[in-house]
Amino acid sequence: MNKELLDALEILEREKEISRETIFEAIENSLITACKNHFGKSENIKVEIDRESCEYLVFAEKEIVEKVEDKALEISLDDALLIDPEAALGQKLDCEIKSKEFGRIATQNAKNVILQKIREEERSVIFNQFSGKERDVVTGIVQRFIGRNMSINLGKTDALLNENEQVKSEHFRIQDRVKVFILEVKNTSKGPRILVSRTHPELVKRLFETEVTEIKEGIVEIKSIAREAGSRTKMAVWSHNENVDAVGACVGLNGTRVSSVVDELRGEKIDIINWDENPGTLIQNALSPAKIVAVFADPDEKTAKVVVPDYQLSLAIGKEGQNARLAARLTGYKIDIKSETQAKDAPGFRYEDYLDEYDEYDEDYEEYDEYDEEYEEDGEYSDGEYEDGEYSDGEYEEGEYSNGEYEEGEYSNGEYEEGEYSNGEYEESEYSNGEYEESEYVEEASE
Repeated sequence: MNKELLDALEILEREKEISRETIFEAIENSLITACKNHFGKSENIKVEIDRESCEYLVFAEKEIVEKVEDKALEISLDDALLIDPEAALGQKLDCEIKSKEFGRIATQNAKNVILQKIREEERSVIFNQFSGKERDVVTGIVQRFIGRNMSINLGKTDALLNENEQVKSEHFRIQDRVKVFILEVKNTSKGPRILVSRTHPELVKRLFETEVTEIKEGIVEIKSIAREAGSRTKMAVWSHNENVDAVGACVGLNGTRVSSVVDELRGEKIDIINWDENPGTLIQNALSPAKIVAVFADPDEKTAKVVVPDYQLSLAIGKEGQNARLAARLTGYKIDIKSETQAKDAPGFRYEDYLDEYDEYDEDYEEYDEYDEEYEEDGEYSDGEYEDGEYSDGEYEEGEYSNGEYEEGEYSNGEYEEGEYSNGEYEESEYSNGEYEESEYVEEASE
């Protein structure tokens, strides 16, 4: 048993994550290459390796002939009988080749073949490992500075943090631990090239996914995020469970969750707002902590006009326009902000500017009123089948209906009115339920 080879295979498999089968294939190719360098040909070379004991044999398939012209492909009958007593002319015979016969150059070439295969496999393992982590966050250690760029050690390989992907306010030292966002993994001739970032908005999102269980489980969703690295981040969240407060879940008890993210970002401020399908409400939330008077949003043009109190204008715009800029990125709307005083003379910032949209509706409504009046004048329109003067919420005509049976002036809740009025008898002027009135008028009024 080749113990040294077994130990080497175990080390490569454990540390480099290179499979044994890959190493065995590399050894076979190296031996074939050594034979080619030694004999000049390798077409008839076969290599057999025992995967358990790591013992290997190298054979050259040769033809038995009377007179040898090519030693690499032919063998004489006398030499063949020494190997196999039953050998005969014209037969093929496997002749064992001792690796000790190889010269120094052939041996060195075989070694290079194995090392090259190991390097290629190692690069492939690293590329496959980190290509699966692309657009994800990993932890590394600052290894060295290359000009203004930084080399981050990720364990098995190094990643490059370019100057334009660094936060200007952050300062690192060698051996500092840092979390970075993997932008891209390229497979080059010199091995995988990994580009990382500290300024990407997705870095904040991934950090919250790590800290907030509800986001990881899909109960709370980060709908949108806008960031100015090193200064401020705005994040809109939405809860798929009405019993779970999205903003509260991200902030955590006493702000513990958001504080962890802020610490990792070296003090960067984070605003967390509720997402809303209504553009006006979303823009109002995005401009917090400023108070909003009115929002006029156009979903088709992706523009919005916002009115704020005079004393809130500077807060809504933010320092150097940062609050408004982040709100625009977060919502996807082009936001124009004015104070109440400015909005009075600015078109598009007043409610009156949007009343024209209802003119067509008002005209249709007026036509309906005219149509209604025509039927009322003809005396044919009623809220059922009865004419004007015949309609009663039952069977009684106008002038006879009063809470079921009695008309106005005759009902007294079962008692007598002033003037000897009795329920169903005679009133003060001898009028009784449509029979007699003061001037003896009986039927002419009904006609």
